[in-house]
Amino acid sequence: MGKKENINKVVLAYSGGLDTSVILKWLEEAYDCEVVTFSADLGQGAELDEAKKKAEDLGVKEIFVEDLKNEFVKDYVFPMFRANTLYEGSYLLGTAIARPLIAKKQIEIAKEVGADAVCHGATGKGNDQIRFELAYYGLNPDIKVIAPWREWDLNSRKKLIEFAEKNQIVITKDNLGEDPYSVDANLLHTSSEGKLLEDPSKECPEDVYQRTVSPEDAPDKATYIEVEFKQGDPISINGKKLSPEKLLTELNELGGKNGIGRLDMVENRSIGMKSRGIYETPGGTILLSAHRGIEQITLDREACHLKDEIMPRYAKLIYNGFWFSPERKMLQALIDESQKNVTGMVRLKLYKGNATVVGRSSDLSLYSEEHVTFEEDDVYDQYDAEGFIKLNALRLKLLKKD
Repeated sequence: MGKKENINKVVLAYSGGLDTSVILKWLEEAYDCEVVTFSADLGQGAELDEAKKKAEDLGVKEIFVEDLKNEFVKDYVFPMFRANTLYEGSYLLGTAIARPLIAKKQIEIAKEVGADAVCHGATGKGNDQIRFELAYYGLNPDIKVIAPWREWDLNSRKKLIEFAEKNQIVITKDNLGEDPYSVDANLLHTSSEGKLLEDPSKECPEDVYQRTVSPEDAPDKATYIEVEFKQGDPISINGKKLSPEKLLTELNELGGKNGIGRLDMVENRSIGMKSRGIYETPGGTILLSAHRGIEQITLDREACHLKDEIMPRYAKLIYNGFWFSPERKMLQALIDESQKNVTGMVRLKLYKGNATVVGRSSDLSLYSEEHVTFEEDDVYDQYDAEGFIKLNALRLKLLKKD
């Protein structure tokens, strides 16, 4: 394949797997350029030392490997959870929220090493190409973007392996056969799509799940935990203060053992087609329940309802790749303002796939037992409700007049 564009140096988002290893060599051939690799540790469980060694073996001179787990949770996951964000009512956006951070680091590295282009390994059918590229352009309008899956003819596992063998790229045994699923993972979730899962009428096989036991196999005794929040963000579990990364890791372990956080969903992709995804978000599912629990007693009614109204739009912005857009930042400012008094403790019961709030307390609580009691009180005159009802009924009465 001949040279396609004048590219001097490109920063490749590199995992060390078959696809990105082939992309690395393909970039050198197709663009006659120097390739810089960037591998991000977002808690996916992959051995990034192996990716670094593989990049070295492939002759890469500039290799970047960064542990981004704490930044990922603190600056991306937690802000999203302040909004109780769900896409299409179910999806906790584990893949979508990771892409802007990877893209941001690629742009920063490109500036550092003087690269004029960045490259990702997302396909031309999915959401990630959009997420990566909108983030790239939002951070550097002049950056050049290379998307190999939209350009090359290596459109099958067989062709990728043949290219790798021809170019003496080492292929690990687990990459020789065709994977049964397309898997993405980070500290927030796992995502499995494609292949055996493409028929939405068939139940997902148990071997798809990586982080959770089935609810049927979860302990018969409930686990009780307490999660403490400060201004909308969790800061401790059972009285133990933890970093964002450690806190989500602990919630993942607790959720996984209790079969919490599984989702089988057919979602609407950005480009228009429907796609089935199998997601595991054990810690995030607990966190969502806990955060809603503390908001129930600390957030004003209208503020709470306004958040619920804007949440679907906020979720859609993240899903569609607009993390760095002005409208997402504007909504984030509104959401963050609402969290100033969202501080306190939530007690949860974890049992066979469920994370149930069973108690909540806060020094900033708006809950007044004195007002809500069914017993006699001295703070509320029930007769006042009559005028309130009559005023609200006035327009309804007028509508019914002849």
